[in-house]
Amino acid sequence: MATLTPISRTPVNFYVPVVAAFGALLGLFIGTAQGSGILGVIAGGLLGGAIAWALTQPMDGIEKPARWGLVVVMAGLGLLFNGIPGAVMGAAFGWFFGWLTFWLFEGRYRGPLAPYLTAQQVLWYYSFRVICWAILIFLITPILVVMPLSFNAEDFFTFTPEMLRFDPAGYSLKHYRDFLTNDDWQQALWNSIRIAPAATFLAVSFGTLAAIGLSQPHVPGRQAIMAILISPMIVPLIISAAGMYFFYSRIGLQGTYFGVVLAHAALGIPFVIITVTATLVGFDNSLTRAAANMGADPVTTFFRVQMPLILPGVISGGLFAFITSFDEVVVVLFVGSAGQKTLPWQMFTGLREQISPTILAVATILVGISICLLTVVELLRRRSERLRGITGS
Repeated sequence: MATLTPISRTPVNFYVPVVAAFGALLGLFIGTAQGSGILGVIAGGLLGGAIAWALTQPMDGIEKPARWGLVVVMAGLGLLFNGIPGAVMGAAFGWFFGWLTFWLFEGRYRGPLAPYLTAQQVLWYYSFRVICWAILIFLITPILVVMPLSFNAEDFFTFTPEMLRFDPAGYSLKHYRDFLTNDDWQQALWNSIRIAPAATFLAVSFGTLAAIGLSQPHVPGRQAIMAILISPMIVPLIISAAGMYFFYSRIGLQGTYFGVVLAHAALGIPFVIITVTATLVGFDNSLTRAAANMGADPVTTFFRVQMPLILPGVISGGLFAFITSFDEVVVVLFVGSAGQKTLPWQMFTGLREQISPTILAVATILVGISICLLTVVELLRRRSERLRGITGS
């Protein structure tokens, strides 16, 4: 009969404090929400350390039962204190702390790393990733909060008790119906649809030509010209908007459709220049010389040889320019008029003059559009790398 031997791998004075630190961080958020951040840190740290110690005291072969048992216990406690939402969060926390405990205890964190790395290098390797994920979560959390609120059955900007209980009566599509039937919102949507594609076309045209020209080594002052062209990305938007207002008011473009299109095109050109320039880094200029030797004129060479190879970068820049124009509000407030009220402008007006949850529905739609466009950008980036032989996939 086989005998069970005690587990002895990573020292207890390593993994218990680490799990306790994660528990303290979680306790900080929960405690702050309940009105006592310090108490949450203390309770979370003690609970995390206790979980790590208790899970690793039994014998070998009990990792899965211990982890699932922790999930059940945490879900039960969450259900007891906060109903179904608490049970879901408790189960998630139980799974995470169970996984983290055994991941550290078994030494699996060393698996993807070179064996010669020092403890300080291993610490920095994972600390860097934790910091990046923390920043990402900090930026994404407000967006994740807005999305479910857009389905609120009440005219509130907060979660109702029915929503927290996952009661179907607490959810509704009425704010989306208001967006689709309200004349002000539809006019703003139509203005955005009229302005963004035109601005994108101008930005792609001028930005692509500028990137190709600046990629030539014989162009004098390339760096200075590049700095000027991408300055709209660097200069604070309010400064650019004020400058455009004074300039357009003198030449008669302030408050016109063409003026707004030009302003948005100026904001989109830097994105096109950067993406196309990055694509041109791997471009083989001997292809254009070969086309010229075969009798092709510069225009034919551009459309038949160069454009197909840099097309992923051009489309990526165009998508960034479109998103910039479609989501921009500061510049259009300065250079536009009531007739050019775009969707972001209408959202800004709604927040200032009438607090309507329809804004949340529109924000959710814009987030969905941005996610789809950025997904296309990522796919085009990978395709561009494959065409240039950077990746083998």
